[in-house]
Parts: sequence; structure tokens; C-alpha cells
Amino acid sequence: MKEIYFNRDISWLGFNHRVLKEAADADLPVMERLKFLSIFSSNLDEFYSIRIPILMALETMNRADETPTINSLIEKQMKEFGAIIQQDILPELRSKNVHLLYNEPIPEDLADELTDFFYSSVMGFLQPVIISRKTDPLVIENNKLHLLVNLTGPDSRDQLVVINVPTDFVSRFYFIDAAAEKHRTIIFLEDVIKANLQKLFADSKILGAYSIKITRNAELDLLGEFKGSLAEKLEKKLMLRAYGPPTRFLFEPGIPVWVLEELIKKLSLAHANLVEGGHYHNLKDLSSLPLPKNDFPFYEDWPAKNHLEIPPNRTIFELLEESDLLIHPPYQSFRPILRFFNEAAQDQDVREIYVTLYRVATESQIVNALISAAKNGKKVTVFVELKARFDEANNLRWSRKMKQAGIKIVYSPPELKVHSKIALIRKKTKKGWQHYALLATGNLNEITAKFYTDHVLLTSQSNLSRELDSLFQYLNKKEDSKKTRPPSFQHLLVSPFNLLESFIELIEREMDSASRGRPASITIKLNNLEERTLIRKLYEASLAGVRIRLIVRSVCCLVPGLQGMSENISVYRIVDRYLEHGRIFIFHNEGNPVLYLGSADWMNRNIYRRIEVCFPIYEYRMKETIMTMIDLQLADNVKAVKLDKNMENMAIELNGQSEHAERIQSQRKIYELL
Repeated sequence: MKEIYFNRDISWLGFNHRVLKEAADADLPVMERLKFLSIFSSNLDEFYSIRIPILMALETMNRADETPTINSLIEKQMKEFGAIIQQDILPELRSKNVHLLYNEPIPEDLADELTDFFYSSVMGFLQPVIISRKTDPLVIENNKLHLLVNLTGPDSRDQLVVINVPTDFVSRFYFIDAAAEKHRTIIFLEDVIKANLQKLFADSKILGAYSIKITRNAELDLLGEFKGSLAEKLEKKLMLRAYGPPTRFLFEPGIPVWVLEELIKKLSLAHANLVEGGHYHNLKDLSSLPLPKNDFPFYEDWPAKNHLEIPPNRTIFELLEESDLLIHPPYQSFRPILRFFNEAAQDQDVREIYVTLYRVATESQIVNALISAAKNGKKVTVFVELKARFDEANNLRWSRKMKQAGIKIVYSPPELKVHSKIALIRKKTKKGWQHYALLATGNLNEITAKFYTDHVLLTSQSNLSRELDSLFQYLNKKEDSKKTRPPSFQHLLVSPFNLLESFIELIEREMDSASRGRPASITIKLNNLEERTLIRKLYEASLAGVRIRLIVRSVCCLVPGLQGMSENISVYRIVDRYLEHGRIFIFHNEGNPVLYLGSADWMNRNIYRRIEVCFPIYEYRMKETIMTMIDLQLADNVKAVKLDKNMENMAIELNGQSEHAERIQSQRKIYELL
């Protein structure tokens, strides 16, 4: 039987390879290429922290048959990563008088300055640990850089010493400018330490020094922990995350075999993937490479436009009573969203504020507005998702601050995440209670709003705000009782209540149109597509003659172009300057398009184990704008690729054969449109 589902991990590696291809694009500025190298490296760290532990568990149960393919793909991509640095980036830097020392001896004329830097700014942070047969197993913190030093001690015996590379306290890169020559030399911090090891071990002979790094299982298992404080349990789990079971041991080439064998024993690496990497690890730090800004600019500036101009004597709530607002960060300014919360905090007629927070900025303006609202006597209820992966500590910190300010904090239970991006404001007016709702595809985070493409609807529509109010009241009671009756929805699609059934119904409606010989099409944009019930329904729709176009940024388990299965399905992937993040669902509906935006990917977790909200767009001009944006993305022949039935990223040819055929880069076109 032919395989009708792509492996999700191999599909994800295809996405990360597409990121790497951006780093290889010679048309991009060097800083942009370094940014994509950084993203690729960071993504791979997360893959080893989150997905590899699952594959390791399946392997022990003889259920993982893709591991060799995955390891082979990663090895191939890592070689490509190194080649981009060595063959493209370093020569480009040299051409502009910047010398990044990359596995090279430190020039003698720089040695004295580096030694002074080592003594004054580095040495005090170093914590050498000697490994011997008598020592207990050593635990190295997750994804932290270390050096393994092989030396001969005063007693003429070989010793192994592990030294931390203190990038939490000292910049990863040190640079020296030769003013007269307008030349900059940049040195990795670990090379500074290597060059001065004799200062640490004056009575020993240094035989070798090698960069090493351990990646650990970072998944937090909270299932079954229903009693007691979730915050306290999570805090304890976070303390253990840095020291979870190792999944990858990354080491510099040239490390002696006997040293490697000793490390496997002393670092408890028997079950980890042993990976010979390059000479440098944690190259996500490349995004902070200290290059002269005048010589190495990013893209030309695309300033976010604040399309919302409010007269000085009017409020945003007065505007919303007249019409909805649909905002598209980062192409448009996030300021109206900030104003939405700031005005609510100070408006004396606003009595209640409800909001879900999944990932918030480290210094969140929105949370500060909520704190001000509470101190101004308003009832503020915040649903904080403590289990937002890698943002748990930040969310815990903000939860404490909000509690101290008098805000009611509600946490979701361990088996459920609140991933929806919603807010509701209740205001007392002369006509009675007025509601103002915010529904978004992305987090209420003014920092990520600068580089994640999302959509935010601000509305006073009673049909939406009433249902949002019902959802908030349900979540408020969910903390106290599992027997709370789920709310019903006619306008919003909310998982795990009506979202799956509603999407199936919408797909079947297009199938019915196709069966009657009428135009039928589905256009969907997602971050990830994995859930098999919906994939099977899309296959059915394809067989029924429905034209289906998908834009899937990352994981895609649907196989397009299979004869007798998915011939009417096309899948596109876009990687460009901004991270494509908004989820969009468009159904032809016999010429009267049904359009939803929302927070939900089509993955098992989003459909069954999360509170997700997808919301309709009813206003004609807003629909037209969204559909035009999608059409531009489907026409992208610069930054889009098309997935084939072998899971390959296929370049899209220019329309027509003329050398003057139009090149369409959708993000640039959308910026110009908006």
C-alpha cells in the first residue's frame, strides 16, 4: 500500500532545510544570512530537546523506523551549514575588512590584548571540574557550551577537565578594531579560553582542548499531577529541565577515542546520540555577531504602518462601535492593540477585563496595562498558560506580579493548554453593558509582533463577544469543576468543542458543491498539518473534485499529488524575512466565501488537547484583503517552494518563459498592499 502520510519529523527537517537555504542565498545581506543560520541552529537544538526523546522512546519499543533517515538528513544538513559559513560567509566578511577567526590560530599581535581580556573579564567565571575514575558522574547543563581539556598533570598522569564557557555573563564574541586599517577581528570566547589555558593550568601540559555540548530532554511531564499548586509543580520541573536525560552529545572533531569513551561513562551518555559536529557549537549566537552596522545592514527598512488614526477627542472603543478593525502585524503597527489595553486600564466605565496569555514579552506593556487596570479598581481575570514551552519561567514571573496587583490568575489543568489568543472588555454605558473583543492568530506579544505575520480582529460585534464571554466564564469555572457544561457556539470555532466537526462540515459542503458540478475550492494556511481525520477528509475532497491549496510553513503530513488520492491538492511553503504565523481558512461556498482566522493548527494537540479559537470574518472588505494576501502568497515564485509527493522543496518557476516574467516575493507585495 502506498504511503499516504509523510513522517512528521522528516517533514519538519524539510522545513528547517528550507531555513538553511535562506542562509545560502547570496542575494540576502550577510546579517540576514547569519540570522537564518542562527534560526536553523536554534531549531535543531529544540528538535533534539523535544522530538528526539520521543523517537528514542519509540525505538525502545521497536516502533521507530525513521531514525536512520533522520540522522542521515541531519548529518547532511550540518555539512551544508558548515559549507555556507566556510565558503560564503567568511569570504564575504573578509571582503569588507572583517576577519572572523574560525578554527584559526590567534595572530601574535592580538595575544596580549586577549590575555588581558581573559584575566579581567573571563577568568573569574570559569569553573574547571576534573574528571577522574573516582569522581561521580558529571552533569552538564542543557545546551551550554563547555571545553573538554586533556592535559598531563604535575604527576605526569593524563587528566580530563571540563570547563564552562560563560556565555551567560560574557559575550560570545570579542572583537578588536585596527583603527588605522579600518579592520575588525572577531574571536570566539572559547578560542580566547583555549589560548589562555596555560594560565589556568600552569603546572600542566595541555594536550588538547575540544568544544563539547549536551542537549537534554526538555519536555515537562505534568500529566496526572492534578493536586496541589500547578505553579509550584512546574517550578520544580523547570529546575530539573536543565539536567534531563541527554539526547545528543555534540563534540569537536579530533577528540581521541579513549577520551570519548571516558566521557560516555562520566557524562552518562550511553543512550545519547553521539554527533561529531564542527569546531563551534551553539551557532545560534551568530545572529549577535558584532559586525559594523554601516557596512553590514539588515534588509532595507520596512517600517510598520499605523493605519489606525484616531482623532484626539475619540477613543478606540468609540471607533469599534462604528466598525471592526483588522490589523496585520508586522506589516502594520501593533500600537492599536496596545492602545486597546491601555485605554481599558484607564477608562472609568470599563469594569471587567478577561484575557488569555500564552507567550508574553519579557517586559510586557500589555501585562503592565492589566496591572494598572487592577490597581484602578477593575476586575481583571487572566488565564495564564504555564505550560507554554520554554516560556514557563517568564509566565510564572508575570503571574506572581499580577497576583500581587490583585488580578485573578487562572491556570489550565495539566492535560489541557489554553492556546487561544483572545481578550474581552466589559464596559458599563448608558445603554447597558457593551463588550469589546480581541481575537488574534498570534500571541499578545509586542516583541514577536515585529517579525511574526499575524492578524488581530478588534470588534464590538455582539454575536462574537457573547460567545467569547461564554468561553471565558467556562474557563473561569473549569479550574473548580470538571463537570462544568461546555458552552455552545454558532459563530466561533472552539476546540475541543466544535472546531473539528465544523471544519469537517465546511469541507463536506465543498464536496457537495463539486458533486453538483459547481465550483468548489478550499484554501488553508497553517503552521503545521498533522491531524489524520482532517487530512483524510481533505483527501476525500480532492477525490470529489474540490481544488485544495495549502500553505504549510513547517510540518506537513499530507502527501500532495498522489494519483487517485490527492491529485487536486497543492502544498506550498514560504520562508522569508518574517515568520509566517497566521492561520487562515477559506471555503469557496459557491461564490460567497466563508473565511476564518485563528490560533489552531491542524495537529492532534490543537484539535483535542488545547483551547483554540478560530473566528469568522464577515465584513466584505476585510475578506477581500485577506484573500488578496493569500493570492499573493500562492503566486510567490521567489520565497515559496512547492512540496512534491517525495517531500522535496521544489522551486517554483517564473510564470511564462520570458526573462521579463514578474518575480513575486509575497511578503514584499503584501507590505506594499497594506
